Amino acid sequence: MKALAAGLGVVVLSPVLLFGTATMMATASQAAQNNSQFGDCLTTGGSTDAVTKKITKILDGADSKNVHIKDLTLPATQIPNAQTIVTTGLDLHVPARGQVVALATAMQESRLRNLDSGDRDSVGLFQQRPGQGWGTAQQLHDPVYATTKFYKALLKVHGWQQLTVAQAAQAVQASGFPTAYAKWESLATALYKAIAASLPHSAQGKDTKGASSGASSVCVPGKNGSSWGPIPEGTVPKGYKIPKDADPKARRAIEWAMHQLGTLYQWGGTCTAAHGPDPMGRCDCSSLMQQAYAHAGVKLTRTTYAQVHEGKAVSATHLRPGDLIFSRGIAARPEHVGMFMGDGLVIEAPRTTKPVRITPITDWTILAARRVL
Repeated sequence: MKALAAGLGVVVLSPVLLFGTATMMATASQAAQNNSQFGDCLTTGGSTDAVTKKITKILDGADSKNVHIKDLTLPATQIPNAQTIVTTGLDLHVPARGQVVALATAMQESRLRNLDSGDRDSVGLFQQRPGQGWGTAQQLHDPVYATTKFYKALLKVHGWQQLTVAQAAQAVQASGFPTAYAKWESLATALYKAIAASLPHSAQGKDTKGASSGASSVCVPGKNGSSWGPIPEGTVPKGYKIPKDADPKARRAIEWAMHQLGTLYQWGGTCTAAHGPDPMGRCDCSSLMQQAYAHAGVKLTRTTYAQVHEGKAVSATHLRPGDLIFSRGIAARPEHVGMFMGDGLVIEAPRTTKPVRITPITDWTILAARRVL
């Protein structure tokens, strides 16, 4: 492994702290902005689907010499190693997102080859170093052992599921090239999808923490909000109804938030009298979430920075009505929050001069999602 190289709400940070944070996190923030819109969504379409089909052909017995996949120049070696990474992940109940992270990491570090050497004393699929406590060189040459060590390290990273693939990989690997993992996400996704689909259902069923080989309804065209067409600000799309299976408290929170539609955004506003004459009674993004859930009997913290730690993390592919979704900034410190309403819609208090409104989820770059019920 290579050596490490050198909101909206009432909280106000000093310019010096903001500059320092921005400087340290610029690379990670850019990676987050460039990440797929639904973070954990495994249906990326286009070239990913085409590559998945090619990998599937090889898994089905086609001669790998006749199936050309860019960057899998040694498929007879690389694909079995990828299978080891996926099956080990399933045995350890690692979510699909984590398996994609592992595959992307192995592609960057070794091109999915079990190498005898590398930078300094690095060896194996993940180029782990015996000198850094990963295990002996002999152990790290065992793909199952090396993969298990990687997953255990990944699962110890706080909030790893809220990070981009590159950020999560870097958190484990401490590479001198932290953004390099991002370029392998599409291929890693294709490998995961093809391999997971080839396994017996009983094996896939071991992945009880969200490692689905298919995408949830959020990833399905027509379920991402695009089918509603343009939504005038402050209005409810014609035909929208809160899903019948919504949690009763989430239903009350969504209903209360909808009653604030059309009221102007106010940074630092309490959202306790959004229709009143006092601007500070209006809503900002986090106070809208706080007050909506307060009217459902659920207590939330006040700021976006704090709300991103409420409840439990959920995949953006498995959203339920009432889930909070976060964008802008970085996953560890997002600057905006909205509430998923179901049917691909989100209610939010967007920014100064704009009213509380409903937008399609396709307009969001989701950095994190939390379920507070």
